[in-house]
Amino acid sequence: MSVTMQSHSLDPAAGREQVEVERALMEVRAGRPVLLRGRDPVLALSAEALDADREIALAALAGTGARLVLPGPRLRRLGLPERVEAGAVALPVIDAARIEALALRLDGRIDAPVAPASPGDEAALALMALAQVLPAVLVVPGEAAPPGTLSVAAEAVARYPARQAASLHPVSRAPVPLASAPESEFVVFRGGEGLRDQVAVVIGRPDLSGPVAVRLHSACLTGDLFGSLKCDCGDQLRGTAGWMAQHGGGIVLYLDQEGRGNGLANKIRAYDLQARGLDTYEADEALGFGLDQRRFDFAAAMLKALGVSQVRLLSNNPEKAASLEAAGLTVVDTQRALGRVTPENIRYLTAKRDRAGHALDLDAFACLDA
Repeated sequence: MSVTMQSHSLDPAAGREQVEVERALMEVRAGRPVLLRGRDPVLALSAEALDADREIALAALAGTGARLVLPGPRLRRLGLPERVEAGAVALPVIDAARIEALALRLDGRIDAPVAPASPGDEAALALMALAQVLPAVLVVPGEAAPPGTLSVAAEAVARYPARQAASLHPVSRAPVPLASAPESEFVVFRGGEGLRDQVAVVIGRPDLSGPVAVRLHSACLTGDLFGSLKCDCGDQLRGTAGWMAQHGGGIVLYLDQEGRGNGLANKIRAYDLQARGLDTYEADEALGFGLDQRRFDFAAAMLKALGVSQVRLLSNNPEKAASLEAAGLTVVDTQRALGRVTPENIRYLTAKRDRAGHALDLDAFACLDA
């Protein structure tokens, strides 16, 4: 199976912007502030990076102009009655305990007026999302940025995801026999979404002239590698690979979208909240996330590069089929990909069925729901 790319290379200016954003992402993940340039320049620091030293430094820079920017789901959890995409809470004093309560604690409540998020605030939140840190950001006016602070254009942050998808390209490939699918080949792509490479696992010799069995599988360290009982991800991954090996082949796309695109650290934060009684979506919302942060346009680009134009999708998630269709592929049918139903994952599966419309077998829940 040959690999061809349908996308184009970035022009030099766009390439420089991508590098600028990538450097900014590394700064955010390292806990350092970043200056976002634009009509409303702001200096942004991830709220999870706040420690005693940074608290003192930020207080010296901010004066009384600091604010904590939070996304709509977190604000609603805090008790804000209005539905907003994002908002800012004034911080007359940089108080780590108050910031933690507003950004993270289950018992946190709004304790001051919430101002509409400015364009700079929204760009700062977008940068946090790309860096896969907690979606809460400390912001001060941009003119407070110390000399030498790394800066990035707010517009470049907004353009980054689409450009990443456009720059997707294969970098290596090799046969990798699997226990359930001995004739398999791994094709590694760079780009797309997330902070790592994307992988296409070509199982058997699928006929590219017709519909190809495909699974879009988002990485799940806990389920795929360690066999976590909290989800059915590992079962789905290995089950679909084995099914493809016995039914004419297919392609599994293993995508860097841990925790529905929230990142591993936030996924484990959500697991902690689930242990305290929230379901999987309630936990994500309490952290500030929507139902699902994933995109699948780059998955469609991977399939096109592999020569696929028609898909038989192995998935319970209707959004995946809609995303592939929107990206120009033909989804001829879908087939459910089921794993074990256990006492540990029953609530998770029920939430996916009831809140996200996943096609799951209701009868399979009967004995455990009783």
